[in-house]
Amino acid sequence: MDVKKAVKEKYGEAALRVSAGGSSCCGESATLENCNPITSNLYDAVQIGHLPEEAISASLGCGNPTALAQLNPGETVLDLGSGGGIDVLLSARRVGPSGKAYGLDMTDEMLALARENQRKAGIQNVEFLKGEIENIPLPDNSVDVIISNCVINLSGDKDRVFTEAYRVLRPGGRFAVSDVIVRGDVSLEIRENILLWVGCIAGALGDNEYVSKLAKAGFEKIEIEPTRIYRVEDARCFLSEKGVDVDAIASHVDEKFMSAFIRAIKPASSCASATGAAG
Repeated sequence: MDVKKAVKEKYGEAALRVSAGGSSCCGESATLENCNPITSNLYDAVQIGHLPEEAISASLGCGNPTALAQLNPGETVLDLGSGGGIDVLLSARRVGPSGKAYGLDMTDEMLALARENQRKAGIQNVEFLKGEIENIPLPDNSVDVIISNCVINLSGDKDRVFTEAYRVLRPGGRFAVSDVIVRGDVSLEIRENILLWVGCIAGALGDNEYVSKLAKAGFEKIEIEPTRIYRVEDARCFLSEKGVDVDAIASHVDEKFMSAFIRAIKPASSCASATGAAG
């Protein structure tokens, strides 16, 4: 499977559905509340009340990094895989007029939707960039905080993503993302079916592997905080349609797949290494 092509097609189609008045995840009549337990009820009404409906409908995340990340006035924030722009717009309000929020996405349709959502929201301190999270089009040491919402798991080269994130963060900068992770050992067949249900085309990392890869890139103070733990019952209908005996695998799946908030820090004394420079 060409993972990058599949991701671009999936998210491009989602953006077009939202632009046409439908939902990003299901069909034209779907709402965030009835799509699935991964993407539903992530944002409270107060938080998103000022955003365009299209920004909310285009949300395909598994968490709410803007609610958990520390964002201060005047800071520069980068959202990896910004989609329809919901987390960028929320971040822009948090950092204020003296700050800046960048959104990075490789899908033309999502970028067009995000820019239209920015226009409707009337938020000026935002810039949406076209590019890939494995090759971030920003200078070394230029960002205070990196956020992301269930996108890193879609990358086929997560080591490169973490190296690039480290490169563009300023010394002392913060990595604060929501992502899907796997805890413990799960058979390949079960893992693939569960991740297909979650929507992770390339596959999620194990919790220990996530920590190891961040540390290898140079990050410190790495923490993983589960935010939603998935039960096999959540996916019973989907898995049954795939020919999976749900009752037989329940004990091997329950509470092993989860959305989590991952925090890490680029050491304050660090500089971008030569191996992390943009290629």
